[in-house]
Amino acid sequence: MKSRVCRTIPMLLIPLGIWFITPPEGLTLGAWRLFGFYLAAIAGLILKPFSEALVLLSALGAAGLFLNTTKVILVGYASTTVWLVFSAFGFGIAFIKTGLGKRLAYSMTRSFGNTTLRLGYITAFLDFIISPVTPSNTARSGGIVFPIILSVVKTIGSEPGATAKKAGSYLMSNIYFVMKVTSFMFATAMAPNLLMIEFSKNILDVQLDWGLWAAAMIVPGVVLLLIVPAIGYYLDKPELTKIDNKKLVEVGLKELGYMKKNEKILVGIFIFALLGWASPSVLGLFGMKFVIDETAVAIAGMSLCFLLGVIKWEDLLENKGAWNTLIWFGGIIGLASALDKAKFFSWFADVIKNNVSFGDNTFISLVIIGFSSIAIRYLFASASSYAVAMLPVFLTVGKAAGIEPMSLVLVLATTNSYGGALTHYGGGAAPIIFGAGYNTVKTWWITGAVVAIVCFIIIMTVGYEWWRFLGIV
Repeated sequence: MKSRVCRTIPMLLIPLGIWFITPPEGLTLGAWRLFGFYLAAIAGLILKPFSEALVLLSALGAAGLFLNTTKVILVGYASTTVWLVFSAFGFGIAFIKTGLGKRLAYSMTRSFGNTTLRLGYITAFLDFIISPVTPSNTARSGGIVFPIILSVVKTIGSEPGATAKKAGSYLMSNIYFVMKVTSFMFATAMAPNLLMIEFSKNILDVQLDWGLWAAAMIVPGVVLLLIVPAIGYYLDKPELTKIDNKKLVEVGLKELGYMKKNEKILVGIFIFALLGWASPSVLGLFGMKFVIDETAVAIAGMSLCFLLGVIKWEDLLENKGAWNTLIWFGGIIGLASALDKAKFFSWFADVIKNNVSFGDNTFISLVIIGFSSIAIRYLFASASSYAVAMLPVFLTVGKAAGIEPMSLVLVLATTNSYGGALTHYGGGAAPIIFGAGYNTVKTWWITGAVVAIVCFIIIMTVGYEWWRFLGIV
């Protein structure tokens, strides 16, 4: 209780202090005081005295009570971005409940997993396949991939402690590191990606949809999925290199049995969703116009999962992550939208532009901002709290520096993801995987730092040139 009180105090003091401070020149009193409640929400998401949903509801209630901005703030829950990420949770639940995720993992391991390094790549490929429909990467890597790889590791005789280096140390950390790559490859692969879409629209007037995001990220992402498992393998080399993969998955596949009807239906719905999300942007690259709302596709896909019996409505009701995300996500988008309408971000950009010199080379400015974004991830325990606290700042700084908007958005979207590889607390799945007891802090931090640096280099070279080839930067 004492700890909770200490973590709650900043949420109270921040808006109270700003309330009695004269607003800076060029900013209205209402915008300045609203900013105080926004900072209080950020502090709450970082310090976590309560759940994210309760933190945002408290901030929304206080702002509405003292500023009479309830209608303005609650528009966040009408955002299509909020309902896209909520609907995508339904797909993630379906992959877990039906066992389709496990079947994919066991089938790939049986066909290709005869070495430890290949198992690392199978982990990457499995995460890649299911990432477009699992916006909770904690649920994806911690709920689907981790239990499977853990059972594999234990079957081959690698336990925490003396035999951890046999295979477990590498395979466990690899789950997390490859997830940090797949998380930026699709807009729906990580909830904060959709927050980036909303911020970039409000601050930079950049319009990103699911298909354009995927087209931009697929090439650098695939390159990194080919590199990252090898980095972990050579920095944390396992003692066991050959594996009897056929025997390894025999029990798992026997338990699953033949592919069930609901799994086959889920495959069809999954393909429908991917085609629906990608079609407008893919066809647009060839000059063809095709209009379909990506949120409508997500809601329709989730509804089909219920209507066709793939999962039950009760399964979604029991998923705390989906409802928690719906509440806090809509709340923070509402606060950010209200600040944008109050011209706060435009004022902030002008202040930076008038007081800071960035020089004439905007690419160097982009590199500096990108590197800073990675470094500051040491301070954050989740991509969501980082996104809320730092993305508006970096986007505004980049705008003031004159950086090409789309390149700024894409670079920052990636750094938020793989920046979390730096530490064993950089994302929700990290404590789950690290808590298995196979990894040391030293090895994790060294490998994570190398992974983050390599990812940044690939994004600023392969990624940037790919974006130029597509004509989007």
